[in-house]
Amino acid sequence: MAQFTDDIFFASTAELQRGIRDKRYTSVELTRAFCDRMERLGPRFGAMALSMRETAMRQAHDADGYFLRDRVRSPLQGIPFGVKDLVAAAGGPTTWGAKPYAGQMFEEDATVLKRLLKVGGVNIAKLSMVELAGGGGYRFAAASLQGPGLNPWDRTRWSGGSSSGSGAAVAAGLVPYALGSETSGSILTPAAFCGVTGLRPTYGLAPRTGCMALSWTLDKIGPLARSAEDCALVLQAIAGGDADDPGSAGKRFYYAPQFATPLSEVRVGYHPGDFTGGVAEETRAAFGQALDAVAKLGVRLVEVKIPDYPYGAMVSTIISAEMGSIFEELVESGKVDELADRRQIAGIKASQEVTAKDYLRAMRLRRLVQQDFAKLFYEQADLLLSPSRTTIANKISEPLDRPLPSGTPMIPAGNLAGLPALSLPCGFANGMPVGIALVGPAYSENKLLAFGNAFQKLTDWHRKRPPA
Repeated sequence: MAQFTDDIFFASTAELQRGIRDKRYTSVELTRAFCDRMERLGPRFGAMALSMRETAMRQAHDADGYFLRDRVRSPLQGIPFGVKDLVAAAGGPTTWGAKPYAGQMFEEDATVLKRLLKVGGVNIAKLSMVELAGGGGYRFAAASLQGPGLNPWDRTRWSGGSSSGSGAAVAAGLVPYALGSETSGSILTPAAFCGVTGLRPTYGLAPRTGCMALSWTLDKIGPLARSAEDCALVLQAIAGGDADDPGSAGKRFYYAPQFATPLSEVRVGYHPGDFTGGVAEETRAAFGQALDAVAKLGVRLVEVKIPDYPYGAMVSTIISAEMGSIFEELVESGKVDELADRRQIAGIKASQEVTAKDYLRAMRLRRLVQQDFAKLFYEQADLLLSPSRTTIANKISEPLDRPLPSGTPMIPAGNLAGLPALSLPCGFANGMPVGIALVGPAYSENKLLAFGNAFQKLTDWHRKRPPA
């Protein structure tokens, strides 16, 4: 019987698969160990919505069959993972983190899940989330069917929304990687708060068929994982055209680090104020160290100023208008009142009143945002650098609408423009992780990941583990 230590539970996908191929353990043994850990510790962090042990063991057995025949379909073959509970998975409820949907069942897996299973991945759990992916806004971290996501670094603090379970599960070594979703910050936030790596793909690159919709023109599915390389391997497996997703770009993603642009030729734009006055005082030293590490990579750091738009108001209007249509039946049935957060209930009800005039005005401005960012990337920088979040994770007892440092508008701006982003652990403040985010032009994931790989070879923040 194989012995599984924390070194295994915090290993990369490549390291885990190497153990299978070297016959130190089988995928079945590895999966059983991760399932045991998920079921034991998942509730401790509010991370597990549903154990998928029964189907996972069958998937692991199939993966071992391929290994016995020396057939390896993917670097992810035989490796356990989890998915945010807005990703449909046959064989159990998909609750969207919300009481009105607690018994909701789907007969078919979401397309992204199908693609991970097709390359031999093993889905061991549905992971908790903020109800309805935070649609309507929410005041407290407890806005979830499973309760608040608790941060493995300090369980009095939040793991971040709305992919709270995905961030906590990866940080706690419950899964090597997980799928999350982002409409405006829901991959980057838990990645930063939990000290893991998170990749938000270009809008339309990963299919959303079978995933809960919050905003048709903003929703994106992406990975949270141990490293930039693991994120790349997951994106390669899930990306690609999907005729059933009207927002699909019809493009594939091939991870090609061998063709990466030399970092000495990469212009990285940043605004110095984003790392000083724009962040919480306790995080400034960590962000300063992160900037020093970036400079050591040999990139060309250039000061830039992003286009000036009311990003927050724009993204709020677009989400509200599209969510209002998506959840119209929930409001009309009265079941919206079953949600856990009173502010969110009010926000979803108010979404029914957004006017076409306001929505169209926001969409017209959005097009200008896309044009101005395209011009910025063409003329001034290849990538943009900013803090992922300006503070450490908040206490779960604190209201989320408390005043915060103004920080960077790159989360709403990048989502409005449909741009990819990569959040990298970059240090600690008061014992809690902080992260930096890189944003690039559409379909520049390979360039982002090349930077991320180089940064993580130079630093070891992504290898730090929460207290036992």
